Amino acid sequence: MLLQETQTELRNKRHITVSIAQSASEVCEAQRLRYQVFAEEMGARLASAENGLDKDIFDPYCDHLLVRDSDSNEVVGTYRILPPAQAKKIGGYYSHTEFDLTRLMHLSDRMVEIGRSCVHADYRNGATIGLLWSGLAKYMETHNYEYLIGCASISMADGGHIAASLYHKLAESHLSPIEWRTFPRCPLPLKALEQSIRINIPTPPLIKGYLRVGAYICGEPAWDPDFNTADLLVFMPMSRVNQRYAKHFLGK
Repeated sequence: MLLQETQTELRNKRHITVSIAQSASEVCEAQRLRYQVFAEEMGARLASAENGLDKDIFDPYCDHLLVRDSDSNEVVGTYRILPPAQAKKIGGYYSHTEFDLTRLMHLSDRMVEIGRSCVHADYRNGATIGLLWSGLAKYMETHNYEYLIGCASISMADGGHIAASLYHKLAESHLSPIEWRTFPRCPLPLKALEQSIRINIPTPPLIKGYLRVGAYICGEPAWDPDFNTADLLVFMPMSRVNQRYAKHFLGK
């Protein structure tokens, strides 16, 4: 296996494990969970969905990280991982569809893209998310990859005002150096949105996790009309990973 399986126990005594999908049927399990979360729960318009599965052209080129409930055998969390060699085969990263990545492409031989992250509603807790992160960290270490990118989403249920304000708040302390800046192909119209709602705005847990570990935000958000989200391009050099988290996830 590409990833050594690990195991933990949730507070409600559920046992969950993390591994890389080893068969087409396991990939389908991840796609089914994605459909349940993105289409049924969030109402996203999935152009390539079929038979209750969220599928697209990138899936066959990716490794699929799975968190599974050992008792029910159900996949309850997933991450999609596109390694650099596979990105070359398909002609680029998924993030290319939302951002101009020109300033990052000189790093592409060592750059992995993650995406389509989701967790079943009954398992959205620190244990499940921590196990996904542990699996991802070990994947990066096993293959000696140095950089991580991905689109991280903010809901636009309010029309985008919270997303605009949150971007300006996070950019004050987490914006990447200019040489790693990216540019949205369909920009969120920041000037037309409220930008000062900064008190008590909760940062989405996934974005908060990236930033705590040491990730950058690479510029202004893109608007994804299919998911009705504002997406930030997140970039993380593994050399910046907070040592406390490196010790927790990698035993260092």
